[in-house]
Amino acid sequence: MTLEPKVYIVGAGPGDPDLITVKGLRILQQADVVLYTDSLVSEELVARAGEHAKVLQSSGMDLEQMVRVMVEAVREGKAVARIHTGDPSVYGAILEQMVLLKQEEVAYEIVPGVSSVFAAAAVLGAELTVPDLTQTVILTRAEGRTPVPDREKLRDLAAHHCTVALFLSATLAKKVVKEFLEAGWDEDTPVAVVQRATWPDQQIVRTTLRHLDDDLRKAGIRMHAMILAGKALDPTLVDRDEHRSKLYDKTFTHGYRKGVAASE
Repeated sequence: MTLEPKVYIVGAGPGDPDLITVKGLRILQQADVVLYTDSLVSEELVARAGEHAKVLQSSGMDLEQMVRVMVEAVREGKAVARIHTGDPSVYGAILEQMVLLKQEEVAYEIVPGVSSVFAAAAVLGAELTVPDLTQTVILTRAEGRTPVPDREKLRDLAAHHCTVALFLSATLAKKVVKEFLEAGWDEDTPVAVVQRATWPDQQIVRTTLRHLDDDLRKAGIRMHAMILAGKALDPTLVDRDEHRSKLYDKTFTHGYRKGVAASE
């Protein structure tokens, strides 16, 4: 794989340096310039950049400074790896970078990564779409300093009673609980919170809507946390054989297998 002189917007995954994609790692190792979100991306991962690479931290830069670094490098014929945490397409603030890169006529490519929502589900041992319980996952955030459109208020989204994944919302737990309850959720609905999923200091809190705010306060969790709520987060589901899919049902016919009668 030979890199073109352009900007590669790479998802680094949730924290564990081994959870970057194969393609993402190759880009990191071959890029001439690596610009990474140092407050969120593993230093162990960034250390895998090539010895020839110029490695820069982005936390002290504003948008225009970051884009200037990338534009100048590409115009010098260099490949730039812009390393984001998780998957850059979810709360990655990449559109504003792409707008300015396009204005400068600098090419870019997005390389997906493992989102924290799926890393959290993995460490919890949870399936977010469980037959007969829910087949929908809503990815959203509680409204704080960053507003959400009126049609996307948490109370209205929660009215679907499916699995809800909340990014960037641990400091707004009281508001979260209030809006879920207003949407008709039971106080005993299972909730799981994972702080810094897949990092060495990962922390997991299993609770319910009723106790969410108190339990987060006791655990000292106020940032870098994923909140997952809904019946699919019930930890006892794995102890009960109650929710089977059609896919592996012996009576179910699909393109690769003919089902058999239930009596056989």
